[in-house]
Amino acid sequence: MKAQSASALPAIQSAIRAVGSRVTPARVRVLAALQAAPGPQSHADVEETLTRQAHPAVDRVTLYRVLDWLCAAGLAHKATDARGVFRFSAAAPNVEHAGHVHFRCTGCGGVFCLKAPPPAPPKLPRGFRLAAVAFDIRGECPRCVKSHA
Repeated sequence: MKAQSASALPAIQSAIRAVGSRVTPARVRVLAALQAAPGPQSHADVEETLTRQAHPAVDRVTLYRVLDWLCAAGLAHKATDARGVFRFSAAAPNVEHAGHVHFRCTGCGGVFCLKAPPPAPPKLPRGFRLAAVAFDIRGECPRCVKSHA
């Protein structure tokens, strides 16, 4: 995991204020951890990262609430990996997350955003209304493929 620089903290605080919410130490620390992560993180991954830091601990329930709040506020994304585990990633500013395809690794459970637009939604029968479309590709990431060699 990349170290989060202290200079990034004001930007994180500003992002939280920009969505009309109160800046709390837990929100800042969790969003900083997601931004510094090399890929989507499970609740346990984030908890482990926060536990290694010298700051006071963020309890498990608070962490769940902060992750859900970050997603609802549009500051993070939540996706289910190939094993059914929720994984979280920091949202890129001004980027629509639904506008691309996700690759889910069946080996490690990682979720990777691909720079490819999803296919057009199918034509629905009369009376149906489309609410959302999610498109996933499943296979193995380069690290898992390399582990087989």
